[in-house]
Amino acid sequence: MEIFLHSLLHALEETAFTIPVLYLAYLLVSYFSHNDNQRYSKILHHTNKAGPVVGAFLGCIPQCGFSSIMSDLYSKKVVSIGTLFAVFVATSDEAIPLMISNPRYIKDLIFLILIKFVYAVIVGYVIDGLVRLFSRKKIKLKEYHDKFDDVEKEEHISLTENSLLPNDVEVETHCDCQDCGCGNEGQSHNHHEHNHEHEHKHEHNHTHCCATNIFLDALKHTAIIVAYVFVATLIINLIEGYSGGLEPLKTLFTSNAYLQILIACLIGLIPNCAASVFLVELYMGGVLLFPALVAGLCAGAGVGLVILYTRNYKKVWENIAITFSLYGIAVIGGIIINLIMMLF
Repeated sequence: MEIFLHSLLHALEETAFTIPVLYLAYLLVSYFSHNDNQRYSKILHHTNKAGPVVGAFLGCIPQCGFSSIMSDLYSKKVVSIGTLFAVFVATSDEAIPLMISNPRYIKDLIFLILIKFVYAVIVGYVIDGLVRLFSRKKIKLKEYHDKFDDVEKEEHISLTENSLLPNDVEVETHCDCQDCGCGNEGQSHNHHEHNHEHEHKHEHNHTHCCATNIFLDALKHTAIIVAYVFVATLIINLIEGYSGGLEPLKTLFTSNAYLQILIACLIGLIPNCAASVFLVELYMGGVLLFPALVAGLCAGAGVGLVILYTRNYKKVWENIAITFSLYGIAVIGGIIINLIMMLF
């Protein structure tokens, strides 16, 4: 009982020190992100070539809301898949405010943000480049097959060119909406324009998940993260108190950096901000190595993956491929950081 009370008081003490810094951090985030996704849609639409850079920058802002917004925009084909990956890789969720609250880890935090930003931009452009490369190959292959299709069409036209429509058949012009994909193929042009404008307005009138009051919004986020921090700290303190140290956790994660990276990335994929809190607490407790922390946070897209599966539900296999790719990219990033640290 004495160990439990000591662990409880120690967890309360450690958590209390983080509250002021966390609240100020979330107040700043709420101020800049307090809007719907129309702003980000316009920015990314006008900076299409710089999509991965903009996405990586937004991902570095400590809030999982940006990964959610990008998942929604990707499902609507507003942003490229490279931009989506850039946001996912750059997202650190609640790790940044938590590390800011502990001045000893400010230097590590700066390295973490720089590494994740650069890696996110590289990943975004590489993926977009690969998609364009394979798309061109598909277009060339399609053009090759279309040559034979054109011959068949010409033969078919030559057989039916003397056939005429009856005079009493009225031909009605419709708007060709196949390209925009709005589902109004059978409507007149004016009616389609009205519907398309209505749908466009409807898409961008949804408010962001944040509350209307930034102070209450910051307070809500702070309360949630403080609860996560308290629970994670209490668990770690209890393990340390009853076992005489953090050896059980160190045994679980092992001292092998590569195994740590694999395990940390699995934790990072959990669509909850508690995952990033847990990874940071393990790192600050001396259990997790820096490359594993980077890898785990690269895999942690917050609730972005949940929104992706919800909005892009018609393409389940594409969502699964994105998830596995994100895990692989995070693992590769952790391995690269580990090799660099071994060299220097």
